[in-house]
Amino acid sequence: MPGLFFLLFIGFVVVAIILAVLGSVGAKKRREQLAAWARARDWHYSEGEVSSLEDRWPQFDQLQRGDNRYGFNVMRGRQDHREAFAFDYHYQTTSTDSKGRRTTHHHEFSAIVIDSGLELTNLFIRPEGLFDKVTGIFGVDDIDFESAEFSRAFWVRSPVKRWAYDVLHQETMEYLLHSSRLPIKFEDGPYVIVWGSHKWDAPQFEDALRYADGILDRIPKDIRKELRNRADYPPPI
Repeated sequence: MPGLFFLLFIGFVVVAIILAVLGSVGAKKRREQLAAWARARDWHYSEGEVSSLEDRWPQFDQLQRGDNRYGFNVMRGRQDHREAFAFDYHYQTTSTDSKGRRTTHHHEFSAIVIDSGLELTNLFIRPEGLFDKVTGIFGVDDIDFESAEFSRAFWVRSPVKRWAYDVLHQETMEYLLHSSRLPIKFEDGPYVIVWGSHKWDAPQFEDALRYADGILDRIPKDIRKELRNRADYPPPI
């Protein structure tokens, strides 16, 4: 029996080494892919850790979770006429079991942040889930729209309903219904964030950029003009 346990242990170690090597090779291949994507766009690419993202955009709670927060594989450049940032993000949390033993959990995901050049108002759009439908029964609801299909598919929250209706008119709702349906958040000011639940490859970064652009480009021209000239649009409730 001791010999069997020893063989099992050796087998476990070998498998762990193989998985680590494959993971390292996969990460290197992905970095090369992202670097090539950034280069093709004439963007700057840096694979090293960047700890300043949470301070640069403190308004986004997606970048304020846990501890040991940093970005990596950071890409920066122009997306049409807008400044854009694409990056992976890491943070860690801890949990304690019934015996008081602490475990550290590492979380990583990808995101993009775009400078819209507009004075935006808070708006959160994401796919609606089962939990949202349950809480809606108890009056914890989001903003409803004329399109029942859109209202069933997306959860939308903003402190100013007029702003939500201005952004999410019929054309934009149709666009979102046929999109990749990523969560997107506008905060007060010019910045917009789109993020995922995992790390993206280059085509997924491209898709996220086009997704955000598609929403921003569909804000009516007269409203975009107003947002460039007025910091108080929409007016306070």
